[in-house]
Formats: sequence, C-alpha cells, structure tokens
Amino acid sequence: MDQADTTSLDQSTDWNQKSSSQPRKLTQIETDKLSRDNVLVSEFKQNKLELEAKKNWDLFYKRNSTNFFKDRHWISREFAELVDAPHQNKDSPGRNLVLLEVGCGVGNLVFPLMKANPSLYVYACDFSPRAVQYLKDNRDYSSDRLTAFQCDLTSDDLTSVIPAQTIDLVTMVFVLSAIHPDNMTYAVRNIHSALKVGGIVLFRDYGVNDHAMLRFSKGHKLADCFYVRQDGTRAFFFSLEFLGSIFTEAGFEVISNEYVFRETVNKKEGICVPRVFVQAKFIKNG
Repeated sequence: MDQADTTSLDQSTDWNQKSSSQPRKLTQIETDKLSRDNVLVSEFKQNKLELEAKKNWDLFYKRNSTNFFKDRHWISREFAELVDAPHQNKDSPGRNLVLLEVGCGVGNLVFPLMKANPSLYVYACDFSPRAVQYLKDNRDYSSDRLTAFQCDLTSDDLTSVIPAQTIDLVTMVFVLSAIHPDNMTYAVRNIHSALKVGGIVLFRDYGVNDHAMLRFSKGHKLADCFYVRQDGTRAFFFSLEFLGSIFTEAGFEVISNEYVFRETVNKKEGICVPRVFVQAKFIKNG
C-alpha cells in the first residue's frame, strides 16, 4: 500500500459523519484479515525505516511537490476555536493569538486558516526540509505573520525557535501517526513546553479499524496498529485509550476525545468505504 492509496481515501467525498466513544465494529471478513496479518517487518528493516524517516518524507515531497494534498478548509468547521478566537489574546492585550502547526507540509492547512482568521500569528514546522521550503516559496508566505522551520519533534527542542509557554493553540492533523509509538510521548511533551498554561491542542488523525488500515497487505505491519507504506512512510492508527494515555503522560488534560466515523465515496474507484478518525482536544493546565 503506498501513500497515494491512503491519501486518495482522504481526498474523497464524505457522507454520514457521526462520532462515537466506541471503535468501529469489524465484519467477520475484516477480523479474519487482521488476525492473519501477524508477521512483522524485520527488526533490521524497522530500524532502517526509523533512521531514514526524514529522508523518506523529503522524497515524498520531491515526487509530489505542492500538488498532492488538497487545502484543508474543513479544519475551521471541525475546530471553531481557530476562527472564532478573539482578535487579541485576552491575557496579553495587544498580542495576537499564536498558533503552532506541527506537520505543516506545504501549507495546505496554514494558508487557508490565515485567510479565515487574519488575527493569527503562526509558527509552522515540518519534518521535511523540502516541504518547509515549498511553504516558504508560496506567494502567500509572509514573515510578518508566519515563521516556518524544519523540526524533528522527537529530538529537536521546539523552544529553541519558539519562546517557551507562548503558544495559544496547536494543530496536530495527521502528523503523530507518522511517528514511531515509542517516540510519541516525547513529541507531545515537546509541544507541551511551547504551550502557555491554558493552551489547547487540536488533534485529528487515523483511528483504529479505519479502512486505510485494512488495506495494507501482508509484509507491511510494524506493530499492532502500525504499518509502513511502499514509499517508506509510516502510519499509526489510534485507539482513544492509547491517544489519551500519550497526552496525559505528557502533562495534558483531556477536553474531548472521540472517534469520527464517515462513509466515504471514492468516485475514481467507485467504492464506498468506512473511514475512522480520532478527533480530540487537550489542554495544558499547569
């Protein structure tokens, strides 16, 4: 399964969205498929994937440039805080709200959001240096409102670029799933250090039993709920319990945490498939 296979599903038309605290119930055929997929990728190859993670994402953007992902205009619908926020920070009169987008890619979320809310100042970072350069080359990039930089959340200190405890809102949209589960808590703690007290993380990513998870063929499984695509990029599929534990261990409190179910029509392939995402909000309370 390659990157296009996963993301082509995300580019389709969604119908019948609903939320739930319980995971999607699998059919017997789906259950049998997952139970048969019990051979993991070798430790040698897994270590190689970890070492080459940045290179693999950089190659992804080299192949696809800025043309792969659609602009994420839906983000302001799902997280009203991003557009309904006051023009100035109530705790610091005269200071605009400050957003950190982690995993910014080439700007498919940040540029529509900046147009929707002219009051935001944005820090945007990505694992891929090439993606960050594409974002900076965008004609809408303005250093007066946006600072973009390359960052590995699992090793680089965000506060070396961003003053500690100054961020009001963080968006994490389909980014934590690309990180090895062993490194997720560190990455979230990294974000915690940049957030001000009362700051909120707005989160959306792949959920367990998503159709994309079931499409992986044998030979792509790294661990439970963790898979590698043909291009070497990886994808983790979250349960609510696992996601909540990562954030609480990193010092956050849960505001909301739920599955989002969607019936997605892929017109190109002529199929209707069940998508599962996790959508959550976490707050730093000290």
